Amino acid sequence: MLVKAVYENSVLRPLEKLDLKEGDMVEIEVKKDAVDRLGGLVKISHRDVVDEIIESPELEPF
Repeated sequence: MLVKAVYENSVLRPLEKLDLKEGDMVEIEVKKDAVDRLGGLVKISHRDVVDEIIESPELEPF
């Protein structure tokens, strides 16, 4: 399961409902948003479109 989350007040908050029971243990791999990693190198006016393109399974390395 891949879930996006927001870090607020020292807590990761999932952006969608999770199919978990209270007390379930999970592993978390933290990756910063791909657009954030560009570090201002390019001007992005439609961030949602860029995120969708970057996260597309069709966009894989050769």
